[in-house]
Amino acid sequence: MTPESTPTSAPRPGGTGRLAGRTVSRVGYGAMQLERLHEDRAAAVALLRHAFDLGVDHVDTAEFYGSGFVNELIREALRPEDDVLIISKVGAASDPGGPFPLRVAQRPEELRAGVEANLVTLGVEQIPVVNLRRMDVGFAPPMPDDQFVDLDDQLAVMTALRDEGKIGAIGLSSVSPDVLRRALPAGIVCVQNAYSLVAREDEELLKLCTAEQIAWVPFFPLGGAMPGMPKVTDEPAVLAAAERLGCTPAQVGLAWLLHHSPQTLLIPGTATTGHLEANLDAGAITLDQETLAALDAIPPRPSTNPLH
Repeated sequence: MTPESTPTSAPRPGGTGRLAGRTVSRVGYGAMQLERLHEDRAAAVALLRHAFDLGVDHVDTAEFYGSGFVNELIREALRPEDDVLIISKVGAASDPGGPFPLRVAQRPEELRAGVEANLVTLGVEQIPVVNLRRMDVGFAPPMPDDQFVDLDDQLAVMTALRDEGKIGAIGLSSVSPDVLRRALPAGIVCVQNAYSLVAREDEELLKLCTAEQIAWVPFFPLGGAMPGMPKVTDEPAVLAAAERLGCTPAQVGLAWLLHHSPQTLLIPGTATTGHLEANLDAGAITLDQETLAALDAIPPRPSTNPLH
Protein backbone atom coordinates (compact mmCIF):
# COMPACT_ATOMS: atom_id res chain seq x y z
CA MET A 1 0.00 0.00 0.00
CA THR A 2 1.58 3.26 -1.11
CA PRO A 3 1.35 6.15 1.36
CA GLU A 4 -0.56 9.08 -0.02
CA SER A 5 0.31 12.66 0.79
CA THR A 6 -1.54 14.84 3.23
CA PRO A 7 -2.08 18.57 2.60
CA THR A 8 1.22 19.17 4.48
CA SER A 9 3.02 16.74 2.07
CA ALA A 10 3.97 14.43 4.94
CA PRO A 11 3.65 10.73 4.10
CA ARG A 12 0.75 9.04 5.80
CA PRO A 13 2.14 6.94 8.68
CA GLY A 14 1.52 3.26 8.03
CA GLY A 15 0.05 3.89 4.59
CA THR A 16 -3.66 4.44 4.09
CA GLY A 17 -6.90 3.00 5.38
CA ARG A 18 -10.55 3.98 5.35
CA LEU A 19 -12.61 5.51 8.12
CA ALA A 20 -16.08 6.99 7.77
CA GLY A 21 -15.73 7.19 4.01
CA ARG A 22 -12.40 8.98 4.16
CA THR A 23 -8.87 7.91 3.32
CA VAL A 24 -6.73 8.30 6.44
CA SER A 25 -3.32 7.33 7.78
CA ARG A 26 -3.28 3.87 9.29
CA VAL A 27 -1.47 5.30 12.32
CA GLY A 28 -3.36 8.09 14.03
CA TYR A 29 -3.21 9.47 17.55
CA GLY A 30 -5.09 8.70 20.75
CA ALA A 31 -5.37 11.87 22.81
CA MET A 32 -6.17 10.43 26.25
CA GLN A 33 -2.63 10.83 27.61
CA LEU A 34 -2.61 14.56 26.89
CA GLU A 35 -4.32 14.93 30.25
CA ARG A 36 -0.87 14.35 31.75
CA LEU A 37 0.18 17.73 30.33
CA HIS A 38 -2.47 19.64 32.27
CA GLU A 39 0.20 21.95 33.70
CA ASP A 40 1.88 22.57 30.32
CA ARG A 41 -0.82 23.45 27.85
CA ALA A 42 1.65 24.89 25.33
CA ALA A 43 3.58 21.60 25.22
CA ALA A 44 0.35 19.65 24.66
CA VAL A 45 -0.72 21.89 21.77
CA ALA A 46 2.77 21.69 20.27
CA LEU A 47 2.68 17.88 20.46
CA LEU A 48 -0.63 17.75 18.62
CA ARG A 49 0.57 20.11 15.91
CA HIS A 50 3.74 18.06 15.53
CA ALA A 51 1.60 14.97 15.03
CA PHE A 52 -0.43 16.73 12.34
CA ASP A 53 2.76 17.91 10.63
CA LEU A 54 3.99 14.29 10.58
CA GLY A 55 0.90 13.10 8.73
CA VAL A 56 -1.53 12.17 11.50
CA ASP A 57 -5.00 12.88 10.18
CA HIS A 58 -7.31 11.17 12.66
CA VAL A 59 -7.42 11.76 16.41
CA ASP A 60 -9.36 9.84 19.03
CA THR A 61 -10.68 11.79 22.00
CA ALA A 62 -13.55 12.07 24.51
CA GLU A 63 -15.19 14.77 26.55
CA PHE A 64 -14.39 12.75 29.67
CA TYR A 65 -10.64 12.96 29.03
CA GLY A 66 -9.70 15.54 31.61
CA SER A 67 -13.30 16.80 31.88
CA GLY A 68 -13.05 18.55 28.53
CA PHE A 69 -9.40 19.60 28.81
CA VAL A 70 -8.19 17.29 26.04
CA ASN A 71 -10.96 18.39 23.68
CA GLU A 72 -10.04 22.00 24.33
CA LEU A 73 -6.42 21.23 23.44
CA ILE A 74 -7.50 19.73 20.12
CA ARG A 75 -9.64 22.78 19.42
CA GLU A 76 -6.66 25.05 20.07
CA ALA A 77 -4.18 22.93 18.12
CA LEU A 78 -6.18 22.57 14.91
CA ARG A 79 -5.20 25.06 12.22
CA PRO A 80 -7.23 26.00 9.12
CA GLU A 81 -4.92 23.98 6.88
CA ASP A 82 -5.20 20.80 9.00
CA ASP A 83 -7.57 18.20 7.58
CA VAL A 84 -7.95 16.02 10.65
CA LEU A 85 -10.80 13.62 11.35
CA ILE A 86 -11.95 13.86 14.97
CA ILE A 87 -13.42 10.75 16.59
CA SER A 88 -14.98 11.08 20.03
CA LYS A 89 -17.07 8.81 22.22
CA VAL A 90 -20.00 8.80 24.62
CA GLY A 91 -21.24 6.29 27.17
CA ALA A 92 -19.17 7.40 30.15
CA ALA A 93 -18.62 10.66 32.00
CA SER A 94 -15.98 12.18 34.25
CA ASP A 95 -16.46 11.55 37.95
CA PRO A 96 -13.49 13.23 39.69
CA GLY A 97 -14.99 12.89 43.16
CA GLY A 98 -16.18 9.32 42.77
CA PRO A 99 -14.53 6.00 43.56
CA PHE A 100 -13.46 5.72 39.90
CA PRO A 101 -12.36 8.52 37.54
CA LEU A 102 -15.27 7.65 35.24
CA ARG A 103 -18.90 6.78 35.75
CA VAL A 104 -21.10 4.89 33.34
CA ALA A 105 -23.44 7.13 31.30
CA GLN A 106 -25.39 4.79 29.03
CA ARG A 107 -28.92 6.24 29.10
CA PRO A 108 -30.13 7.89 25.89
CA GLU A 109 -30.36 11.33 27.48
CA GLU A 110 -26.80 10.94 28.75
CA LEU A 111 -25.56 9.98 25.29
CA ARG A 112 -27.16 13.12 23.84
CA ALA A 113 -25.71 15.26 26.63
CA GLY A 114 -22.29 13.74 25.94
CA VAL A 115 -22.46 14.68 22.28
CA GLU A 116 -23.57 18.22 23.15
CA ALA A 117 -20.66 18.59 25.61
CA ASN A 118 -18.20 17.35 22.98
CA LEU A 119 -19.52 19.89 20.49
CA VAL A 120 -18.91 22.71 22.97
CA THR A 121 -15.39 21.77 24.06
CA LEU A 122 -14.25 20.86 20.54
CA GLY A 123 -15.80 24.05 19.19
CA VAL A 124 -17.41 22.35 16.18
CA GLU A 125 -20.88 22.10 14.71
CA GLN A 126 -20.49 18.42 13.88
CA ILE A 127 -18.29 15.64 15.27
CA PRO A 128 -17.27 13.49 12.28
CA VAL A 129 -17.45 10.18 14.19
CA VAL A 130 -18.84 9.39 17.65
CA ASN A 131 -18.36 5.96 19.20
CA LEU A 132 -21.02 4.53 21.45
CA ARG A 133 -18.85 3.19 24.27
CA ARG A 134 -20.80 0.24 25.66
CA MET A 135 -19.77 -2.02 28.53
CA ASP A 136 -20.35 -5.43 26.95
CA VAL A 137 -16.75 -6.66 27.13
CA GLY A 138 -13.48 -5.67 28.75
CA PHE A 139 -12.89 -3.38 31.70
CA ALA A 140 -15.81 -1.27 32.90
CA PRO A 141 -16.74 0.64 36.03
CA PRO A 142 -19.52 -0.87 38.16
CA MET A 143 -22.89 -0.70 36.39
CA PRO A 144 -25.89 0.63 38.34
CA ASP A 145 -29.17 -1.04 37.42
CA ASP A 146 -30.45 2.01 35.53
CA GLN A 147 -27.41 1.88 33.24
CA PHE A 148 -28.33 -1.42 31.60
CA VAL A 149 -29.85 0.09 28.45
CA ASP A 150 -31.04 -1.78 25.38
CA LEU A 151 -28.87 -1.30 22.32
CA ASP A 152 -31.83 -0.31 20.16
CA ASP A 153 -32.68 2.60 22.48
CA GLN A 154 -29.08 3.79 22.30
CA LEU A 155 -28.86 3.50 18.53
CA ALA A 156 -32.12 5.41 18.20
CA VAL A 157 -30.64 8.49 19.85
CA MET A 158 -27.32 8.11 18.01
CA THR A 159 -29.15 7.89 14.69
CA ALA A 160 -31.24 10.92 15.61
CA LEU A 161 -28.09 12.90 16.40
CA ARG A 162 -26.69 11.91 13.01
CA ASP A 163 -29.91 12.94 11.29
CA GLU A 164 -29.70 16.29 13.08
CA GLY A 165 -26.17 16.78 11.74
CA LYS A 166 -24.53 16.84 15.17
CA ILE A 167 -22.50 13.73 14.40
CA GLY A 168 -21.36 12.50 11.03
CA ALA A 169 -21.11 8.75 11.64
CA ILE A 170 -21.57 6.16 14.39
CA GLY A 171 -18.97 3.79 15.80
CA LEU A 172 -19.02 1.26 18.61
CA SER A 173 -16.63 0.49 21.44
CA SER A 174 -16.29 -2.41 23.90
CA VAL A 175 -18.83 -4.61 22.14
CA SER A 176 -19.30 -8.27 21.33
CA PRO A 177 -19.83 -9.71 17.83
CA ASP A 178 -23.54 -10.15 18.54
CA VAL A 179 -23.91 -6.48 19.47
CA LEU A 180 -22.13 -5.42 16.29
CA ARG A 181 -24.38 -7.66 14.20
CA ARG A 182 -27.46 -6.07 15.78
CA ALA A 183 -26.06 -2.60 15.13
CA LEU A 184 -25.08 -3.08 11.48
CA PRO A 185 -28.32 -1.60 10.07
CA ALA A 186 -27.41 1.71 11.77
CA GLY A 187 -24.34 2.02 9.52
CA ILE A 188 -21.41 1.40 11.87
CA VAL A 189 -18.10 2.81 10.55
CA CYS A 190 -15.61 1.64 13.19
CA VAL A 191 -15.22 -0.58 16.23
CA GLN A 192 -12.88 0.08 19.16
CA ASN A 193 -12.12 -2.76 21.56
CA ALA A 194 -9.13 -3.53 23.77
CA TYR A 195 -6.91 -5.71 21.60
CA SER A 196 -3.21 -6.44 21.28
CA LEU A 197 -0.76 -9.21 20.48
CA VAL A 198 -1.30 -10.65 23.98
CA ALA A 199 -5.08 -9.98 24.13
CA ARG A 200 -6.65 -11.51 21.03
CA GLU A 201 -10.00 -12.64 22.34
CA ASP A 202 -11.78 -10.59 19.69
CA GLU A 203 -10.66 -12.41 16.54
CA GLU A 204 -14.29 -13.19 15.66
CA LEU A 205 -15.18 -9.52 15.97
CA LEU A 206 -12.20 -8.53 13.83
CA LYS A 207 -13.29 -11.00 11.14
CA LEU A 208 -16.79 -9.52 11.20
CA CYS A 209 -15.35 -6.01 10.80
CA THR A 210 -13.29 -7.24 7.86
CA ALA A 211 -16.32 -8.82 6.20
CA GLU A 212 -18.36 -5.63 6.66
CA GLN A 213 -15.48 -3.27 5.74
CA ILE A 214 -15.64 -1.60 9.16
CA ALA A 215 -12.47 0.02 10.54
CA TRP A 216 -10.93 -1.92 13.44
CA VAL A 217 -9.36 0.52 15.91
CA PRO A 218 -7.81 -1.32 18.87
CA PHE A 219 -7.21 0.52 22.11
CA PHE A 220 -4.63 -0.65 24.68
CA PRO A 221 -2.63 -1.82 21.60
CA LEU A 222 0.36 -2.78 23.74
CA GLY A 223 -1.60 -4.16 26.69
CA GLY A 224 -0.39 -3.18 30.13
CA ALA A 225 -2.39 0.04 30.28
CA MET A 226 -4.06 -0.93 33.56
CA PRO A 227 -3.05 -3.14 36.50
CA GLY A 228 -3.72 -6.77 35.71
CA MET A 229 -3.19 -6.41 31.96
CA PRO A 230 -0.32 -8.35 30.35
CA LYS A 231 2.23 -6.29 28.41
CA VAL A 232 3.24 -6.94 24.82
CA THR A 233 6.70 -5.60 25.57
CA ASP A 234 7.31 -8.32 28.19
CA GLU A 235 7.15 -11.12 25.62
CA PRO A 236 10.50 -12.79 24.75
CA ALA A 237 9.49 -13.17 21.09
CA VAL A 238 8.75 -9.44 20.91
CA LEU A 239 12.06 -8.56 22.53
CA ALA A 240 13.92 -10.86 20.13
CA ALA A 241 12.15 -9.35 17.11
CA ALA A 242 12.97 -5.82 18.26
CA GLU A 243 16.65 -6.68 18.64
CA ARG A 244 16.78 -8.32 15.23
CA LEU A 245 14.95 -5.46 13.49
CA GLY A 246 16.72 -2.65 15.32
CA CYS A 247 13.56 -1.11 16.72
CA THR A 248 11.77 -0.98 20.07
CA PRO A 249 9.53 -3.73 21.46
CA ALA A 250 6.61 -1.28 21.41
CA GLN A 251 7.16 -0.68 17.71
CA VAL A 252 7.08 -4.43 17.10
CA GLY A 253 3.73 -4.67 18.90
CA LEU A 254 2.25 -1.85 16.83
CA ALA A 255 3.68 -3.19 13.57
CA TRP A 256 2.17 -6.62 14.30
CA LEU A 257 -1.29 -5.06 14.59
CA LEU A 258 -0.91 -3.39 11.19
CA HIS A 259 0.32 -6.62 9.60
CA HIS A 260 -2.35 -8.76 11.25
CA SER A 261 -5.29 -7.11 9.49
CA PRO A 262 -5.63 -4.50 6.75
CA GLN A 263 -8.74 -3.21 8.55
CA THR A 264 -6.64 -2.02 11.47
CA LEU A 265 -6.14 1.66 12.20
CA LEU A 266 -3.96 2.50 15.20
CA ILE A 267 -4.46 5.29 17.74
CA PRO A 268 -1.43 4.95 20.04
CA GLY A 269 -1.28 7.68 22.64
CA THR A 270 1.60 9.48 24.30
CA ALA A 271 2.48 12.77 25.93
CA THR A 272 6.06 12.91 24.64
CA THR A 273 7.51 13.84 21.26
CA GLY A 274 9.94 10.91 21.23
CA HIS A 275 7.24 8.33 21.76
CA LEU A 276 4.98 10.04 19.22
CA GLU A 277 7.65 9.81 16.53
CA ALA A 278 8.47 6.21 17.44
CA ASN A 279 4.79 5.23 17.25
CA LEU A 280 4.45 6.78 13.81
CA ASP A 281 7.68 5.17 12.63
CA ALA A 282 6.23 1.76 13.55
CA GLY A 283 4.05 2.11 10.47
CA ALA A 284 7.12 1.68 8.26
CA ILE A 285 8.39 -1.52 9.89
CA THR A 286 8.17 -4.67 7.76
CA LEU A 287 7.81 -7.98 9.57
CA ASP A 288 9.09 -10.98 7.62
CA GLN A 289 7.24 -14.30 7.66
CA GLU A 290 9.56 -15.86 10.23
CA THR A 291 9.07 -12.94 12.61
CA LEU A 292 5.30 -12.95 12.06
CA ALA A 293 5.15 -16.67 12.76
CA ALA A 294 7.06 -16.23 16.02
CA LEU A 295 4.77 -13.39 17.10
CA ASP A 296 1.60 -15.21 16.05
CA ALA A 297 2.68 -18.15 18.22
CA ILE A 298 2.53 -16.02 21.39
CA PRO A 299 -0.46 -17.31 23.37
CA PRO A 300 -3.06 -14.80 24.57
CA ARG A 301 -2.53 -13.88 28.20
CA PRO A 302 -5.41 -13.66 30.70
CA SER A 303 -6.21 -10.30 32.27
CA THR A 304 -7.70 -9.48 35.64
CA ASN A 305 -10.17 -6.61 35.96
CA PRO A 306 -8.77 -3.89 38.27
CA LEU A 307 -12.09 -2.02 38.39
CA HIS A 308 -13.94 -4.52 40.56
